[in-house]
Amino acid sequence: MRRTATNLSLLAALLAGACALAPPAAATGRASTAALQVALRAMGTYLGDVDGIRGPRTASALRTLQRRAGLPADGVFGPRTRAALGRRGLHPFGSRAMRAGDVGWDVAGLQFQLAAHGFPSGPVDGALGPRSVAALQRLQAWAGLPADGIAGAATLRALRTPPPRSPVALRTPVAVPLGDRYGPRGSAFHAGVDFPAATGTPVGAAGFGTVVFSGYDASGFGNMVVIGHRFGLRTLYAHLASIHVRAGQAVGVGERIGTVGATGRSSGPHLHFELRLRGANIDPLTAL
Repeated sequence: MRRTATNLSLLAALLAGACALAPPAAATGRASTAALQVALRAMGTYLGDVDGIRGPRTASALRTLQRRAGLPADGVFGPRTRAALGRRGLHPFGSRAMRAGDVGWDVAGLQFQLAAHGFPSGPVDGALGPRSVAALQRLQAWAGLPADGIAGAATLRALRTPPPRSPVALRTPVAVPLGDRYGPRGSAFHAGVDFPAATGTPVGAAGFGTVVFSGYDASGFGNMVVIGHRFGLRTLYAHLASIHVRAGQAVGVGERIGTVGATGRSSGPHLHFELRLRGANIDPLTAL
């Protein structure tokens, strides 16, 4: 019994150490700050990322707006500054149920939170169009809610929970330094991580599983492989120059599945790698 207790204590310590050393998820800013950034972009004073982080560029853009509106350029977001944003400043977050066609501050915050929870919907622009409604419905289904495309109280509660993380550890699929990370990019959201590498660099499976897709993806990913793993987890490998596996094939950790390329919509040779948990994008650095 004492040996069992000692083993359990050792296991707990190892797990705690592993959690402490695990890389953190992509930093997630505040929905209210993201909504402000969207409004400032619409007014032409802010050109940075919609990342929800109120840094120097956001503060400078806010003061520029205030000067243009004839207000004291104090960088304080008060009622008069909100009024200067027009319809982009209307509707505080949670003040109404949002539905298709709505425009406003709350919609921008909703779009930002959807992306942060793994359901990006294109540009975060404060307008609830078809792509945003589809992302909202996917989030609702993922959270076990009626997928009605209306963001009411239950949906907002689901968005207040922490973004999902990977339930398993995975191996880095290509032995090169990391490039672009997961998170906001301009007014959109980069739903994976990029590994810049020379064309032909081997790409290995990040974990054992079964190939569920192997072929050309016309939406922009080009040659692509998708592998299904435990717990509803899937890994996606895009822009490949060549594919070495077929759908239905079982693969082991590190087994070559293709090579780095620039097929599809790509600015140059690199591996775009995504992690999806039951359909929700999650930060691959929570697993690698």
